[in-house]
Amino acid sequence: MSDPLPVITVLCSPADSEVSHHVPPGLERLAGRAEVRCVQADELGPALRGADALFLWHAFSRDVAEVWNQADALQWIHVSAAGVDKLLFEELVESEVTVTNAQGVFDRPIAEWVLGAILAEAKQFALGYRHKSEKRWQHRETARVTGTTALVIGTGAIGREIARLLRAVGIEVRGVGRRARTQDEDFGEVFSSDELAAHVGWADTVVNAAPLTPATRGLISAEVLAAMKPGAHLVNIGRGEHVDEPALVSALKNGPVGFASLDVFATEPLPADSELWELENVLISPHMSGDVVGWRPALAEQFLDNAERWLAGEPLRNVVDKRKGYVPRH
Repeated sequence: MSDPLPVITVLCSPADSEVSHHVPPGLERLAGRAEVRCVQADELGPALRGADALFLWHAFSRDVAEVWNQADALQWIHVSAAGVDKLLFEELVESEVTVTNAQGVFDRPIAEWVLGAILAEAKQFALGYRHKSEKRWQHRETARVTGTTALVIGTGAIGREIARLLRAVGIEVRGVGRRARTQDEDFGEVFSSDELAAHVGWADTVVNAAPLTPATRGLISAEVLAAMKPGAHLVNIGRGEHVDEPALVSALKNGPVGFASLDVFATEPLPADSELWELENVLISPHMSGDVVGWRPALAEQFLDNAERWLAGEPLRNVVDKRKGYVPRH
């Protein structure tokens, strides 16, 4: 009698969600090598019993912690997102279960979004659209981005791709990470996040690309916002919980922050009563900076590649350090 096939449970997106792929495409590639169970959130507990691997296609689900006691054979969890803050909980961190993520899929799209946000503000695109709606012809001078400065908080894969793209258009870039260092290949100089308030005033643009961990939650505090250069542009593609939102609203109204391009928020969707909706110096984006055409098939292909490696006993790609909350750079 042959050995039973390893079991992979896939937490699919809700059938009534807006995503184009409710079930990840390409799972038939695993036929004959693994038993694949595609389930909804309310079916996850029973589907974890006997499962060797879990694929969180519905990436932002918090349901795993609630049914963790039913995971009796789990070896590996793959998350179709770069951030794993919504997944990690104490029992998982302390377990022997390997966690991998979607690092690499979103890096360039998010970097392009950041560059686009910087250019859109410097070139006054929003004002141009408003004038168009008013049939108003008004000449004006706009700002150059070449020769400006940007401080990128987060020196992981996404932060590095942002730094490379900003440098390509002539923006001087420095980084902020867990430890200070010099002669970094992408940032040149990297400051410690503990000293963010002391260095944030150097930058015309501050880009948050940090992972959300206990150490980075609330990192962009009222103190940091108050220390920003007058008129500076804050771009947040990390997590909303990185920023003190009431302090940001105040800094946008009264200075020093001149503009904010926000793709993430402490509460999502952003509540209708949030003051951020009312401010003209804010760009609001519904957590979509990395979501380009073809992103879901790319996520599925990344999982399938790792699944084939796992079935073959080969090392997995994008292994997360569960205590740090991200994939370490080697």
